[in-house]
Amino acid sequence: MKLVILDRDGVINQESDAFVKNPDEWIALPGSLQAIARLTQADWTVVVATNQSGLARGLFDVSALNAIHSKMHQELAQVGGVIDAVFMCPHGPGEGCTCRKPLPGMYHEIGRRYDVDLAGVPSLGDSLRDLQAAHAAGCSPWLALTGNGVKTRDQGGLPPGTQICDDLPAFVDMLLANDGKTARNTGA
Repeated sequence: MKLVILDRDGVINQESDAFVKNPDEWIALPGSLQAIARLTQADWTVVVATNQSGLARGLFDVSALNAIHSKMHQELAQVGGVIDAVFMCPHGPGEGCTCRKPLPGMYHEIGRRYDVDLAGVPSLGDSLRDLQAAHAAGCSPWLALTGNGVKTRDQGGLPPGTQICDDLPAFVDMLLANDGKTARNTGA
């Protein structure tokens, strides 16, 4: 199994400081859905790991989040792509959970669900907390310069070994050009 982990907001769709609260506010970044489709067609298993503290903050409810993800899946299906699963932390920053990035709990859950060692699994995010969680779980952290990516890069303090790419399509180009050599083949 070739596994890849993506953040959602700022990587697949437009980032919003006011949170993405409904399907109308979920707008795919240019080329992102086609990039995921290319991964799907190359036999990669694509999963999303996303903090969604807007739930805890009361900005939207589970039905709105499900509608957002339904739109994402539908638009992706139209271009031939699949996200196998969406892993999500619904907690607020002060709740002390282990699933909220920068902690690696969500990533460990992905490893358990797919029965894989996450060592070297590529994980793309646009914020320091995405990179920190990926690194702590043993993944290969990648920073996309979309969303908050430029600000994250400029602030520094990236985990060791972090690789930087312009966006999700560029990330996919690199993965596919290396025919999975940048990712650990997890067996299965």
